[in-house]
Amino acid sequence: MATATIASSSSLRFASSSASPNSSSPSPHYLLPLHRLSSPPSSSVSATLSSRSSISSISPLNHSVNASTSRRVSISAFTVKSEKKKVLIVNTNSGGHAVIGFYLAKELLGSGHQVTIFTVGEETSDKMKKPPFNRFSEIVNAGGKTVWGDPADIGKVLDGVAFDTVLDNNGKDIDAVRPVADWAKSSGVKQFLFISSAGIYKPTDEPPHVEGDVVKADAGHVGVEKYISETFGSWASFRPQYMIGSGNNKDCEEWFFDRIVRGRPVLIPGSGYQLTNIAHVRDLSSMLALAIENADAANGNIFNCVSDRAVTLDGMAKLCAKAAGLPVEIVHYDPKAVGVDAKKAFPFRNMHFYAEPRAAQEILGWKATTNLPEDLKERYEEYVKIGRDKKEIKFELDDKILESLKVPVAA
Repeated sequence: MATATIASSSSLRFASSSASPNSSSPSPHYLLPLHRLSSPPSSSVSATLSSRSSISSISPLNHSVNASTSRRVSISAFTVKSEKKKVLIVNTNSGGHAVIGFYLAKELLGSGHQVTIFTVGEETSDKMKKPPFNRFSEIVNAGGKTVWGDPADIGKVLDGVAFDTVLDNNGKDIDAVRPVADWAKSSGVKQFLFISSAGIYKPTDEPPHVEGDVVKADAGHVGVEKYISETFGSWASFRPQYMIGSGNNKDCEEWFFDRIVRGRPVLIPGSGYQLTNIAHVRDLSSMLALAIENADAANGNIFNCVSDRAVTLDGMAKLCAKAAGLPVEIVHYDPKAVGVDAKKAFPFRNMHFYAEPRAAQEILGWKATTNLPEDLKERYEEYVKIGRDKKEIKFELDDKILESLKVPVAA
C-alpha cells in the first residue's frame, strides 16, 4: 500500500551567508554551493579583472570538440568593453526560454546596443497574446525592433541587415538551428551564441553539475554545440535550468502558489531533499549580456546559465508559502506506488538536478543576484495582481495521488 510522509510548516530557517559549505549541519532547504573549482574573482563586472593565472577554457562535449589541444585563456586587465553591438535574438514562441530573449533585449537596449528580436511564428497568432510576447511593446518603446517568421526563411526576412552577434534562443537540435547558423556565417556575423540546456548533463553521483561534466551524446543540444564550435570563430553556449521572473509563461513558482493559496497539500515526489537550481531570468540575461560585450573572453566556452545557490524541493514549497504569508502542508509520495508519471504531476525533475555557474564567474566575472526569498515575494504580488489566486483550477492528478495515499483534502 502506498504511504505518505506529511510535513507542515509556516516558516523556514536559512543557512547563514557566512556558514561554511562544509558545515556538518547545513540547512537542507537553501544550500550554499559546493566548490570543486577555485572561487570566482571578487571584483565586480564594471571593475578591471586582473589575473596572473590562466583560466581553463571549458570545452563542450567533455572536451570532444577540441580534443587535440587543451586551450587555455589568460585574462589580463579584462574590462567591460564600451563597443555597441548590433544583436539579433532568434526567440522561441513557446516554453520557458521565451522570457530569456525578452529580458536580454531590454537589458542590451538599456546599455545602448541595437537589438532585433526575431520570434518564430506569426505576430497575429494566439501565442503572441500571452507573456512575454504581449509585452513586446516594451522592446519597441526602448528602441528595439521586432519581427516574426520562420527561421528557415531568416535570410529573406532580414535581407540586407547586418549583425555583430546572433543568439539562437529557439532551436533544440541541429535541424532547427542550422538555417540560422548557416545564414549567420554567410552574412559575416562575428559571434554566435546558443541557448542550450542543463538537461543534457548525465545524472551524477557528485552534484552539482559543472561545465565539462559528462553530457548525453545523443541530445539535440549537444549536436548544436558541436556544429557551432566547428562553424564560428567566436561562439559560446549557455545551459539554463529552471527560471522565475515576470513574463515567464511556463509554471514554476505558480505551481506552488496554486496549491498554497487554496489550502491544498503540495505533493512532492520522493524525499523532498532533492537539489535543484532556480534562477531569476535577470541573472540569465546579465550573463548573456556580458558574453556579448566581452566576446573574446566568452569565445569557445560552455556556461551553466544558472544562479549560484541550490534549493531543495521541500525548500521551494516552504519559500513560496513564506512569500505568500501562508502555511503549507507537504505530502511526499512514491510516483510508482501511486501509479502516476512524476513528469506530469510535478514541475521539476524528481532527482538531484543542480548545476553551478563556475565558468561565468571565473571567465566573465559574472555575479548572481537571485535571492529566492525576496524574488518569490515579488512573484507572489504579481500572481495576486493578475488574479490567478481566484482562478478556477482543477487538480485531478493531485486528487488521484491523495486518494491513493488516503490523505483527505478539505472541500
